[in-house]
Amino acid sequence: MTGWLGFLAAFVILSYYSVVSGWGLNYILLSLTQSFSGRSAQEISGAFDVLYTSSDINIFWHGIFMLITIAVVLQGVRAGIERWSRIMMSGLFAMLFGLFLYGLTLDGFREAVHFMLWPDMSKVTAAGALEALGLALFTLSLGQGVMLTYGSYMRQGESILRTALLISGMVLLVALLSGLTIFPIVFAFGLPASGGEGLVFKTLPVLFAQLPGSLVLSTIFFLLLVFAALTSAVAFLEVVVANFMDLYGWSRRRGVLTLGGLIFLAGIPSALSESTALISGWKSLFGVSFFHSMDALTSYWLLPIDALLVALFAGWGLDRTVLRSQFGTGSMGWFPTWRFLMRWVVPMAILAILLQWSGVIDIDHLFQ
Repeated sequence: MTGWLGFLAAFVILSYYSVVSGWGLNYILLSLTQSFSGRSAQEISGAFDVLYTSSDINIFWHGIFMLITIAVVLQGVRAGIERWSRIMMSGLFAMLFGLFLYGLTLDGFREAVHFMLWPDMSKVTAAGALEALGLALFTLSLGQGVMLTYGSYMRQGESILRTALLISGMVLLVALLSGLTIFPIVFAFGLPASGGEGLVFKTLPVLFAQLPGSLVLSTIFFLLLVFAALTSAVAFLEVVVANFMDLYGWSRRRGVLTLGGLIFLAGIPSALSESTALISGWKSLFGVSFFHSMDALTSYWLLPIDALLVALFAGWGLDRTVLRSQFGTGSMGWFPTWRFLMRWVVPMAILAILLQWSGVIDIDHLFQ
């Protein structure tokens, strides 16, 4: 059950994640063709509304992004995933650092640093801590089978602790650099700090159009966005394909083409969720679009439940000797601490997330 939940989470996430990534591809083309040149702020911002409700354009870019993802995974672990991940991550860091250096020159950089790094204890709540834990599940690809699948490719004797710390550190570094790249631009124009697709696809294009070298800046930014999305998409598809290769003996080619095609089909309702072309009554019934329903299903339920089951299995189900043999020879001193965390702290934290999101408890009220 645990493995299939991870499979389902990766499948569903990629189905709508590919739609968002397709928006990034669309904005790369808009940047390269200088489509925003000479347009008003309302017209630039409104371009996303047109894209968001255009079923044919959404399906087109969703398909293009899935084809790119399929092409990478089709080449295998070393020739495809490892090679292209190295290329994409190198390019990602180069572009991100370049934009960060540009952000240093803007008037809003000091305000961005204060906004991101200066603690405001009035906003620190128990519910906020649970939100952060939930975000960590998504950001670190936990509860999706990604870490399990990639971990199975590790060499015997490699330190799991060292790898986990390296991954967590890199995620934190990228998050900080991303914030210190975006928010200086936002604050330089006196706009409020907000998140989501509105910031990326509506606010930032307006701001890029007012900065020197807008073509280069906007193109690099959306290339960066797509590169980051592609590294995640490749991981999601590999999880899905690896399950069928291991359990049913499928070839990589059969798995990638069949499952990649199914994910593309499963993503069509998300691509059409703001149009009237398909399931037009969904929003009236559920209160949100099909796209946001899938996002909520995975973020609030599939990921934390699967992560909880994995923690319980690792902490209580696996034999201690097996765990020690896989932990890594260079990290044995940390094994008792890790096992204690997996047995008690991690399950309790994830359970608290589930209870908070389901409305069973209000953790802020408990800590008053």
